[in-house]
Amino acid sequence: MAEKQMSTGYIDTQNGDAQEESLRMVSARPIEGEPVSDEELRPETLDGFIGQPRLKAQLGLFLKAAKKRDVAPDHILLAGPPGLGKTTLAMIVAHELEVPIRVTSGPAVQHAGDLASILSSLEAGEVLFIDEIHRLPRAAEELLYIAMEDFRVDVMVGKGPGASSIPLTLPRFTVIGATTREGMLPSPLRARFGFTAHLDFYPEDELEKLVERSAKVLGIVLQDDAAHQLALRSRGTPRIANRLLRRVRDWAIVHDLDQVGPDDVKQALSLYQIDSEGLDRLDLAVLKAIVNSFDGGPVGLNNLAAMVGEEAETVETVCEPYLVREGFLVRTPKGRVATSKAWEHLGRKPPEDVMKLF
Repeated sequence: MAEKQMSTGYIDTQNGDAQEESLRMVSARPIEGEPVSDEELRPETLDGFIGQPRLKAQLGLFLKAAKKRDVAPDHILLAGPPGLGKTTLAMIVAHELEVPIRVTSGPAVQHAGDLASILSSLEAGEVLFIDEIHRLPRAAEELLYIAMEDFRVDVMVGKGPGASSIPLTLPRFTVIGATTREGMLPSPLRARFGFTAHLDFYPEDELEKLVERSAKVLGIVLQDDAAHQLALRSRGTPRIANRLLRRVRDWAIVHDLDQVGPDDVKQALSLYQIDSEGLDRLDLAVLKAIVNSFDGGPVGLNNLAAMVGEEAETVETVCEPYLVREGFLVRTPKGRVATSKAWEHLGRKPPEDVMKLF
């Protein structure tokens, strides 16, 4: 099994909004105090990875070709929303190649020297996983360009006018970068990756399989339709599915249940104010404000934020993306508008003009 070396100073939150989002049960970001790595639930092989079938086929071919050529594979970029399995795939790549993996993140690299120290200690064939690679400092990015393409780093010796640069040759290694914001990566850095994998949100049937697998690992016996009820509320994201499964496990332990049925899932997650569509308190507050207080909209972002008692940026970046993606909300030049799906979800009949538009 591949050795896993975790660097210190790992930082996962990006800003205040990321911290706000990470407090929500249905956030795709890790919640403080929970097992971020989900080591016990992670598959170790590509065959055991559930979902993303096209990506798995592409990555499987890519790795098999590298192993047959007996060389370290080209650098890999994993792009997609948080919680879909980028870190898991990086671990799987190292396991499939039977090589060690070094783990760090963009925010943990404060200076180019930090990255140079990591690069100069890599062994031949080793995998370097950089999470949130789009947040590397500019100087570190430029250092990484050279290391990824020419497999060398320039070490500065001395200070002031007498300082000189000494090139240090590196053994061939593989960088795996993970990003939730591919557009923030500079073009020269993107060009260094030989394979780019885009992860998509999971359909309900794949999430059901993932929940069933995780339940077996956690020792939870799920009755028929229980996994489906969890999948419905997981917002297409494995990390959320596993988090909700743990809360259902808590419910089963407290209520001395040998098996978990669909009604148990509903009651457990209702306690956390998560409904059948995966909407939580903040999501519902936004929809209720638009429908009940503004007759469905349009309503400006600042007015909407004031109604729900949140910062405008929090509503826009933390809450709205899922509501828009699932068709509960649309953004128009005049403001936010609730769709007929939102009206019906709140148990109200949408006006005729809304039904015609949506």
